[in-house]
Amino acid sequence: MPALVVHSATKVDADGAIEDFWLAAADGVILGTGRGSEWRQHAGEASTVDAGGRRLVPGFIDLHGHGGGGFAFEQGRAAIETALRLHRRHGTTRSVLSLVTNPIDELCAGLDLIAGVAASDPLVLGSHLEGPFLAAGHRGAHNPAFLRPPDDPAIITDLLAAARGTLRQITLAPELPGALDAIETFREAGVVVAVGHTDATMAETQAAFDRGATLLTHAFNGMPGIGHRAPGPVLAALDDERVTLELIVDGFHVHPDVVRMAMALAPHRVALITDAMAAAGAGDGTYDLGSLTVTVTDGQAWLADGSSIAGSTLTHDRALRVAVEDARVDEVAAVEALTLTPARVLGQDDEFGRLAPGFAADLVLLDDALGVERVWAAGVELV
Repeated sequence: MPALVVHSATKVDADGAIEDFWLAAADGVILGTGRGSEWRQHAGEASTVDAGGRRLVPGFIDLHGHGGGGFAFEQGRAAIETALRLHRRHGTTRSVLSLVTNPIDELCAGLDLIAGVAASDPLVLGSHLEGPFLAAGHRGAHNPAFLRPPDDPAIITDLLAAARGTLRQITLAPELPGALDAIETFREAGVVVAVGHTDATMAETQAAFDRGATLLTHAFNGMPGIGHRAPGPVLAALDDERVTLELIVDGFHVHPDVVRMAMALAPHRVALITDAMAAAGAGDGTYDLGSLTVTVTDGQAWLADGSSIAGSTLTHDRALRVAVEDARVDEVAAVEALTLTPARVLGQDDEFGRLAPGFAADLVLLDDALGVERVWAAGVELV
């Protein structure tokens, strides 16, 4: 007998929008879906939710976030749990936890910590290394003292070993010495490789994609823009069907009109990320991002010296609202960019991102203003 039935919903996922929708789930998996009153035959002793016509969407998946609720993912298990609670309340049911550039031993410790968390919490999909293999000229909020090229195979081996099979993605600059070989090494280990924090030309970026990179880290940020004589990494990614582009859709990192353009030029290949740092859900103030100090004013995070944006204070539900209301992106496409597309990046689009039989019962019930009312992960309501 299904443990959860949701009925009378307006379903919105990558397959489109359907009114008077119902689903039944048990053991964390969607068992059946349909329209109308057939949900009654599945109710029995299940927990039954009348959606009252409101939108039901798949749980959001964050490929790239650094913390929230006042804490960063480098600050220990309790900090991770606090940050994840914040994002789960805003609809993010599965998360890849990002680490900023630090000394190699600290990165290994962080990877080991996240591996332990992922072993006990299936909603944590693994880790993301944003550094240390980044270009100094586009380092953003990464300490230049700890940047290095990916030309030492022993360091790569140590990072992979520390993660114990849970390193899901790594961002690197492909123009650095050893980068192209490193891309192949990481890909062979099952790691998604992203181009980012880079000064790469279009040709250098294309070479990285040909060697196995399949993602562009927070497109337009931390890289050259699109020049009419030097198209750069963004155009290389837009032009390559193998590549997905991350976007921070908070109305600040990328202009809403540019968001709309990118999603039109790369349909089904844009993933909305939070890139959230500790201040997400915690208010303005001073925070640590790795070894650097960040000042947050009016929800915008900057390095204390004002030299660079330092992540975001975004939550996924707000990204959805900005995409739909400000960037005027079709709602189905916006939901896909929060759900099925990031699942596809991770090779898990047969598990997450659709409200269909066989998929995880990761659900978000939205109000008419696209605010989060209720969240379930693997069929269990998160509070």
